[in-house]
Amino acid sequence: MKFRVWRRPQITLNSTECSCGRNHFTCAVSAFGECTCIPAQWQCDGDNDCGDHSDEDGCMLPTCSPLDFHCDNGKCIRRSWVCDGDNDCEDDSDEQDCPPRECEEDEFSCQNGYCIRSLWHCDGDNDCGDNSDEQCDMRKCSEKEFRCSDGSCIAEHWFCDGDTDCKDGSDEENCPSDVPAATCSLEEFQCAYGRCILDIYHCDGDDDCGDWSDESDCSSHQPCRSGEFMCNSGLCINAGWRCDGDFDCDDQSDERNCTTSMCTADQFRCKSGRCVRLSWRCDGEDDCSDNSDEENCENTGTPQCAPDQFLCGNGRCIGQRKLCNGANDCGDGSDESPHQNCRPRTGEENCNVNNGGCAQKCQMVRGMVQCTCHTGYRLLEDGRSCQDVNECAEEGYCSQGCTNSEGGFQCWCEQGYELRPDKRSCKALGPEPVLLFANRIDIRQVLPHRSEYTLLLNNLENAIALDFHHSKELVFWSDVTLDRIMRANLNGSNVEEVVSTGLESPGGLAIDWIHDKLYWTDSGTSRIEVANLDGTHRKVLLWQNLEKPRAIALHPMEGTIYWTDWGNTPRIEYSNMDGSNRRIIADTHLFWPNGLTIDYAGHRMYWVDAKHHVIERADLDGQNRKAVISQGLPHPFAITVFEDSLYWTDWHTKSINSANKFTGKNQEIIRNKLHFPMDIHTLHPQRQPAGRNRCGANNGGCTHLCLPSSKDYTCACPTGFRKTSSHACAQSLDKFLLFARRMDIRRISFDTDDLSDDVIPLADVRSAVALDWDSKDDYVYWTDVSTDSISRAKWDGSSQEVVVDTSLESPAGLAIDWVTNKLYWTDAGTDRIEVSNTDGTMRTVLIWENLDRPRDIVVDPVGGFMYWTDWGASPKIERAGMDASNRLVIISSNLTWPNGLAIDYESQRLYWADAGMKTIEYASLDGSNRKVLIGSNLPHPFGLTLYGERIYWTDWQAKSIQSADRRTGQARETLQDNLENLMDIHVFHRHRPPVHTACDVSNGGCSHLCLLAPLPKGYSCTCPTGINLQSDGKTCSPGMTSFLIFARRTDIRMVSLDIPYFADVVVSVNVTMKNTIAIGVDAHEGKVYWSDSTLRKISRAALDGSQFEDIITTGLLTTDGLAVDAIGRKIYWTDTGTNRIEVGNLDGSMRKVLVWQNLDSPRAIALYHEMGLVLSRASFAIGSLEQREHNIHRADKDTGANVILVRANLPGLMDIQAVDRARPLGFNKCGVRNGGCSHLCLPHPTGFSCACPTGIQLKRDEQTCDSSPETYLLFSSRASIRRISLDTSDHTDVHIPVPELNNVISLDYDSVDGKIYYTDVFLDVIRRSDLNGSNMETVIGQGLKTTDGLAVDWVARNLYWTDTGRNTIEVARLDGSSRKVLINNSLDEPRAIAVFPKKGYLFWTDWGHIAKIERANLDGSERKILINTDLGWPNGLTLDYDTRRIYWVDAHLDRIESCDLNGKLRQVLVSQVSHPFALTQQDRWIYWTDWQTKSIQRVDKYSGRNKETVLANVEGLMDIIVVSPQRQTERTLEPLCYCRCQARLASFLILKLLIHIPWAHSLSACDISVKYILTVFWYRECIKYPCYSLSGEGLHVSYIIGGLLSILFILLLIAALIIYRHNKSKFTDPGLGNLTYSNPSYRTSTQEVKIEAIPKPTMYNQLCYKKETGPDHSYTKEKIKIVEGICLLSSDESEWDDLKQIRSSRGGILRDHVCMKTDTVSIQASSGSLDDTETEQLLQEEQSECSSVNTAAATPERRGSLPDTGWKHQRKPSTESEV
Repeated sequence: MKFRVWRRPQITLNSTECSCGRNHFTCAVSAFGECTCIPAQWQCDGDNDCGDHSDEDGCMLPTCSPLDFHCDNGKCIRRSWVCDGDNDCEDDSDEQDCPPRECEEDEFSCQNGYCIRSLWHCDGDNDCGDNSDEQCDMRKCSEKEFRCSDGSCIAEHWFCDGDTDCKDGSDEENCPSDVPAATCSLEEFQCAYGRCILDIYHCDGDDDCGDWSDESDCSSHQPCRSGEFMCNSGLCINAGWRCDGDFDCDDQSDERNCTTSMCTADQFRCKSGRCVRLSWRCDGEDDCSDNSDEENCENTGTPQCAPDQFLCGNGRCIGQRKLCNGANDCGDGSDESPHQNCRPRTGEENCNVNNGGCAQKCQMVRGMVQCTCHTGYRLLEDGRSCQDVNECAEEGYCSQGCTNSEGGFQCWCEQGYELRPDKRSCKALGPEPVLLFANRIDIRQVLPHRSEYTLLLNNLENAIALDFHHSKELVFWSDVTLDRIMRANLNGSNVEEVVSTGLESPGGLAIDWIHDKLYWTDSGTSRIEVANLDGTHRKVLLWQNLEKPRAIALHPMEGTIYWTDWGNTPRIEYSNMDGSNRRIIADTHLFWPNGLTIDYAGHRMYWVDAKHHVIERADLDGQNRKAVISQGLPHPFAITVFEDSLYWTDWHTKSINSANKFTGKNQEIIRNKLHFPMDIHTLHPQRQPAGRNRCGANNGGCTHLCLPSSKDYTCACPTGFRKTSSHACAQSLDKFLLFARRMDIRRISFDTDDLSDDVIPLADVRSAVALDWDSKDDYVYWTDVSTDSISRAKWDGSSQEVVVDTSLESPAGLAIDWVTNKLYWTDAGTDRIEVSNTDGTMRTVLIWENLDRPRDIVVDPVGGFMYWTDWGASPKIERAGMDASNRLVIISSNLTWPNGLAIDYESQRLYWADAGMKTIEYASLDGSNRKVLIGSNLPHPFGLTLYGERIYWTDWQAKSIQSADRRTGQARETLQDNLENLMDIHVFHRHRPPVHTACDVSNGGCSHLCLLAPLPKGYSCTCPTGINLQSDGKTCSPGMTSFLIFARRTDIRMVSLDIPYFADVVVSVNVTMKNTIAIGVDAHEGKVYWSDSTLRKISRAALDGSQFEDIITTGLLTTDGLAVDAIGRKIYWTDTGTNRIEVGNLDGSMRKVLVWQNLDSPRAIALYHEMGLVLSRASFAIGSLEQREHNIHRADKDTGANVILVRANLPGLMDIQAVDRARPLGFNKCGVRNGGCSHLCLPHPTGFSCACPTGIQLKRDEQTCDSSPETYLLFSSRASIRRISLDTSDHTDVHIPVPELNNVISLDYDSVDGKIYYTDVFLDVIRRSDLNGSNMETVIGQGLKTTDGLAVDWVARNLYWTDTGRNTIEVARLDGSSRKVLINNSLDEPRAIAVFPKKGYLFWTDWGHIAKIERANLDGSERKILINTDLGWPNGLTLDYDTRRIYWVDAHLDRIESCDLNGKLRQVLVSQVSHPFALTQQDRWIYWTDWQTKSIQRVDKYSGRNKETVLANVEGLMDIIVVSPQRQTERTLEPLCYCRCQARLASFLILKLLIHIPWAHSLSACDISVKYILTVFWYRECIKYPCYSLSGEGLHVSYIIGGLLSILFILLLIAALIIYRHNKSKFTDPGLGNLTYSNPSYRTSTQEVKIEAIPKPTMYNQLCYKKETGPDHSYTKEKIKIVEGICLLSSDESEWDDLKQIRSSRGGILRDHVCMKTDTVSIQASSGSLDDTETEQLLQEEQSECSSVNTAAATPERRGSLPDTGWKHQRKPSTESEV
């Protein structure tokens, strides 16, 4: 905005260094570098002589009135204003040394004495004025935030992301320099700064990158509009900015190659060559930047002085006080002239006499009286009188409201604001304000007073405009790359599309928060539109006289809308929100008006001009326009206002800035170094104040849109819908113009007068060309030459579907036969005309010969003809019957590019447009009577249609839709212009005449297609492509007999050899194909088989696409070859990934690997059933040359001659087969009872042989097979469980079809029930199934985190597992019942687990902080560390039950080791393995899985040699086990004296028996009379009677009788004990406590264990220690007595001597003990086969275990980090104290 600054005739110097004379004072240098000199005596005289008060700054006036206070700066104020809390002196001197003011309870006391509301404390706003209310502690950053050096918090992922997000740049300091550069995919374009955008946005005319790099070097870029200049980068700017001296193009190309004659007649050329407006010449402002526009100027106007100055007659400005002072201050005497009412001076004037004649204050100056006024008054022209100053008239005195009073004023605030302590500015009530701004790739929030920075939405494409709805907590934004308007919750969730069609460049967005409406501008479509907040009921509000509307702002309280337009005639306009009362409020001195905002409290609007680098403001009606900031604005884009501050974004500085909204001062950078700041808003409830909803609660009674106006509201209809009443709209459209624009399809309703085009909401329209319609079903049809498809949808965009999408190359013409519901189209790529039903079924080729690029097509169901244009070498227009009969060329001369066709049924004429001839012509339907209708001003006509008396057409070059009289070509009109990429055009209406044909009745008797034809024939029957019509002329054959069938990666096609032309037909299988390579055909059943190497499966379907099913879904990698034995009913295939050739039944069953050795890359495969041969080779069936050319050729099979092209342009062409279903198949060698084979019968040259599925051996009868292998490896690979037979030598993996596998880690099996048990850490479950994969069920489904290890106790029928997430070892019955935590202390990452039921041992590995391998009894007792040194990541663990050794793999030390069951005799078996995970053992081999080599390997378990790879190239290998009859031998618990006589076993069995005796539940199993006697008794019984195997000759009868008598004796003893204890119950010690014991069998029954609290007889058998933590956190040892098998706490030293008695009396017979560490007591029995010395040694070992399981020598910490499990996030190792 240009403003005039008049210079005074004082001495002026154009220099920044001013030097006035000795007797002159130099005023402050002006903004333009000018100096002003005044007489020295005028300084500090209280008069504004400089015009900027610089001569009075810092001066002390001689005196103030006794009623006034003298400020430090010389100002006089009322004394009553002192210490009132207001800075009236403007230097705060009136508020110094004031007594402290007492603040209220709800107020905060500032250091300067002000009182503010407590809520304002630490809100980021300087409310006190001295910032004392903001001396607050920095808030803590969350875990997901990064703390900048200045204390602010940003999102954690912004650290070292290349963008400076911290205000001090600390987030980009010390970043690694080897951050890989972003790489874009093949479908993306990389911007200059690295960002990736979709390639389709490259050179589309939009700045999608944000730096125009996607629009550079675009030779085929669409031209800019008329009146625009296109920069080299692709940006379009105003043509008047070319060579104007300003760099408006981002690449400065608008100022290159400029000549001196580029300025127009209304422009002035600066010395620099820059052009400025001629009206700016000599306007007092340096517009040229070199002051050349202000040189040689004459003073031609009346200058303006400051308000408190006097304008002399000579143009000079002096202070008002110098008026009538008796001195000739003006120099011409005009300040003392009589007409100024100056009184003659008598020389006797004195302030003591009548106050010198002054109304208020009087002072003597140079002997003369000088009158002055009190603060709040000004001196009148008579020099004596004073008049009240209206402070409210001075802008900025009050923030919002102002009330003037005599000698003073009072400020007040609007509702929702509160007056600050300064009594002038207003503070908004509510939360702290937040600046919400778009940053192209994200939307962010920043607190203006704190600069705290947070992310709201990220991963956006190109967010430009935004707004919010505070009460609904929604944010809206436009994306000019996606051409979408989106919305989300203010917390960033629930992102959804609001408007997704019909947008080209939505640069402005505004929310009506009162009436819940969304308004937006689109500079591409030159419109302003409105819709509901969800995008429904969309309406074009304004479209006329709009060029490039940009910013938009609403005032819902007033019902008005404001917008900027930076087209060729830049302007700012407003209208009511219903579009009425439109008015221009600013159209001068505007160039590039970008941002616009409304100050609702101040009743003003502000805008930025990026070209003129200014921020301006005006009243809401455009009055009182003024520049707020005119310097330091390189490229302002958007602006917002809040309280007294303006905030704006700047493209060049990439920053957010602020300044005072009144003065433009106090400029501050809020944030800089942003990516690309765009729109900005202040997020605060006061930015959306409450107002009256004009539409009320019932939408104003409107059926659709209720739009407010300045006084009331208007009911409006969506675009194109007519009003049926004042409040209602029509529910559908009756007639509209339908046209295609490549990327969308639009309509212009003829039901309304505005003729606005509306986009039909369709998905994935990429390059629409041809159109047609059918009003009967309300369908619109279109072709897309990018997707090569024909689609349809309802006229409102619903029910969209693809009709035809195969075998199309360039479908450029389309026509609907609305009588018989047929779809006709031309294809310029295949040179065909085809027809189908309107749903795409029963497709057939009508014309395939002598076509050369057919273009448009129309049909005449009334006459039975179709017409089409041909663009080829000999352009022509042809006609034929709609069944392709009676073909005839009707126009063949004076044609170049015949485009659109249209039929006038009334006049029987055919119209066409010729883009080469630039004409629109017509002729009779037979080609006669040809005439030119329009032959001028037709640059490039394309589409053509007729309706009523008008003809309509589209024009590519004119970018318009035009119409004219269809008979004369006169009365031409333009319906729409500035529309790019216009294609076909039609008029949709509901007035087509009914036509009755022979096809109406029973489809004309045709089995398939009934096509109309000219009379007298009337119609004919036709068959789908490739099928012949039978002799009756009505019925089609059931299918193709002889055909080619080929794979094309994403589909399978057939080419019939039964018809005279080659046309491929897609096998319509309703399934997605990714990479179909090999195919085969079963000619007997008519089915096609194919392999998909991406989906890794083999499927089949009938030739008509039905009966689809997958037959092989596992164990495939790259199946390149496939062959079907239709005679033997088998399928063979090759796999280059596994290097195998396999065979199976046609349903995929009984699969077998035929060849697996000496294969390098098997591909093609062929069969010769009669000879029983399989042929395989490493090449495709189609030669490589043809594959590159995407063609199918045919040649003589013997000579190779007569090569012809069968089909061309078939990308992705793969395998091909020729099929003749009429040819007999041949003799099946296995046809009789499958050759007697139980499974596979495979032919060979001399007969056939029986075979078994992979891994199963054929029995000796050479005919039958077992159901499964006897011995095999079972392993998991995350989403599968597989087996490898060890019975055969092929070592081929076979998938076990267990359903619902996600991330299987650990495995084990149960040989008794034949079950597989496995853990799935994705679902956190333990499941089981049969060994064949059936009967899957969940065993443990809750309470699991990371179950890494699993072991089955097949003897006791228990299931053990480790849980790394919970650091526990648990056990349950095999069905999941009786679940119990076995061990939960001193565990840190337990992994593998194994059981030895015969020995009663449990083993596990722990690769936590201190890695170790441990052992315990199966009930968790007698826990012992076996290995805790020289371990890294002990992963897998297995047991060799024969050699009694433990084997484990170490993934950190990369080796396999073993030791005995006690941890002794440790040895390294293999020292060089990559990353072993699990292992198992069978016979002489150790097998293991390896993550790094992705293989299963084995090695000799004795020597560590003979290393072999069993299976390679398997992703995600996990656990591995062996299923073998030799692994799980003992199937039941042993008899009481079976082979080994163990006190442990006897005690266990007796206890188990006792638990199941109901009346014995009250008996303590730990009582001496039970535990000791039972154990000793059974031990002696086992010693007394020798042991015999059950498999021997049998037991003596005497042993059996002795056992029964022993049991009877025990029962009698127990009964006596119960009676005895009952009689002694009165002596029960009350000091005894109870402790629950869990039975070792893991049942739910419990027994009570009495803990002794008083001394007992000294009968002990073990010393245990318990670790306790003392007060000083040191460990103390308390003695524990073992009384009758129980460890008891004791402090009596004498009781420990009794241990000697135990040892001497018991010897090695009894050493049972229980160590109470937590709340569980374990009852343990051990073998009695040890002598006294061994017993003592064992007791000493277990003493240390009982005192502390983990007090063994600590293993040094391993190097590196914890192992990557590959399925869960690593957990940080816990310390022992944490456990």
